[in-house]
Amino acid sequence: MIANIILSIVIALIALGAGFAAGYFFNRSQVEKARREEEARAQGIIQQANDKSSKIELDARDRALKIVQEAEKDINGRRNELNRETERLDRRRAELDARVERLEQREQTLNKRQSLVDRRTNETDKLYEQQLEKLQEIAAMTQEQARQILLDEVEKEARGDMARIIRQVESEARDEGEKRARKLIADAIQRVASEHVSEVTSAVVVLPNEEMKGRIVGRNGRNIRAFEQAAGVDVIVDDTPESVTISCFDSVRREVARRALTRLTLDGRIHPAHIEKVIEDETKAVEKVMMEAGEQAAFDAGIAGLHTEVIRMMGRLKFRTSYGQNQLAHAVEVSKLSGILAAELGANVEWAKQGGFLHDIGKAMDHNQEGTHAGLGAEFCQRYSVHPVVVNAIAAHHHEVDQNTVEAVIAESADAISGARPGARREDLEAYIKRIRTLEDMAVSFPGVSQAFAIQAGREVRIIVKPEEIDDLASTRLARDIAKKIEETMQYPGQIRVTVIRETRAVDFAK
Repeated sequence: MIANIILSIVIALIALGAGFAAGYFFNRSQVEKARREEEARAQGIIQQANDKSSKIELDARDRALKIVQEAEKDINGRRNELNRETERLDRRRAELDARVERLEQREQTLNKRQSLVDRRTNETDKLYEQQLEKLQEIAAMTQEQARQILLDEVEKEARGDMARIIRQVESEARDEGEKRARKLIADAIQRVASEHVSEVTSAVVVLPNEEMKGRIVGRNGRNIRAFEQAAGVDVIVDDTPESVTISCFDSVRREVARRALTRLTLDGRIHPAHIEKVIEDETKAVEKVMMEAGEQAAFDAGIAGLHTEVIRMMGRLKFRTSYGQNQLAHAVEVSKLSGILAAELGANVEWAKQGGFLHDIGKAMDHNQEGTHAGLGAEFCQRYSVHPVVVNAIAAHHHEVDQNTVEAVIAESADAISGARPGARREDLEAYIKRIRTLEDMAVSFPGVSQAFAIQAGREVRIIVKPEEIDDLASTRLARDIAKKIEETMQYPGQIRVTVIRETRAVDFAK
């Protein structure tokens, strides 16, 4: 039994070993088969890969060949272009070389010419210096002196031309302006046609008899002292028969004193208390007369709308004279002339008339006030709301300020016309002689003037110059300079004509 079992076990083991061996060889055969199949597949893949790589390689070679061919073609084109550019550059280089060669030749030629020019310039400079030295020896002056003489001659000629042109322009403007101005002034004067002023306000009081002088003086001079103190005047009792003289720089106070003294002589009651009462009454009467005179003057001049104080101040000019011309009548006349000229010139007639009427209002101011009558009058009128154009005409009629409007020029012109009429004004002998002497001395003070004579009552000054110092063209400048100095330094009515006379005399004797 045991042997059977063992035999069974051995047989089982052998069978198991045979099964294992058979399984091993079968599995190995299967593995080998699978390996051969994988190798065959791998060979197929490798073959396919080789085929593809060969095809890709062929395609790559074809593309590379094409690229190489295109690159060679491009290179050949660029090489051809570079060859052409090289040929062009070679030609330009050859041209530049030729040009440089020509320039070098020209430079050499120019250098030769420059050296020749330099030699000739040096020779010319030497000749110029020699000629200049000879000219200086001949002329006995240096180059600077000759240049200065030449400049002086040119300046003299230029000044001569300038004076000639100025004289021509002034002559043309004067002719045209004189025609126009003469017509306007003639029309204005004919339309105004004022009477000549011949009366002068006097301060002489006529007495009924010689005994009245003693009553005026009074006991121990009591009456005359009281009268002079109350009236603010000086009473001169001299040997003039049946008259006494009242002296005072204030024309209004002089008029009050004249009226008061006339009333006292007619009344006969002359004592200090009555003197004061009469002077007070006559002061009020004169104030009323001045107010009425101002209103009448404004009415005659055609001026309206002025302040009462302005009218009253204008009335004071009734007793004021200038060179014998009554200032209130002068104001009315200037106002009329200004209106006519303004109408002819197209200016504002009302402003021109007011400017002419009020231009001398400053002469009515108190003598204690400082300033010119033009400045005082303009300030006074500005205070009472007179138009600024009129104020400027008042202030500028003696050129103390600038004339800003044509109405100011018209007022000044009308003032000159009114004062320059024959017989309109007169002046005392002393002032006349002083003005004539001043006029002649002023003319003689200029260099080159030999003599000067004032003629036609100071309306003209004739000047005789030295012909060796003043030529014809300088005479024109001298006349203008003297006229300008007269305008700046002298006060005179109207205008003064300046005549310069230059003459050369040759004298010889026959023996």
